[in-house]
Amino acid sequence: MDADAPPPPRPPTRPLGPCPVCRRRPPDATFRPFCSARCRQVDLGRWLSEDYAIPAKPEDDDQD
Repeated sequence: MDADAPPPPRPPTRPLGPCPVCRRRPPDATFRPFCSARCRQVDLGRWLSEDYAIPAKPEDDDQD
C-alpha cells in the first residue's frame, strides 16, 4: 500500500436519507446524498441556473 494513497471510503455511519431531487431511497452510498449520477447532475444544473439561492443580507454601500 502506498503511503500517499488516500484511505478507502468509509460506509456512512447513519442511514441514508431520501434523494433530495427525486425523494427515492438511494440503493447505496455511491452518489450520496443522491440516488444516482442523474440526480447529482440535475442538482448541479439547478445551482448553475440559479434555481437555488443562499439567502444573504444586502450589503450597505455607504461605507465611508
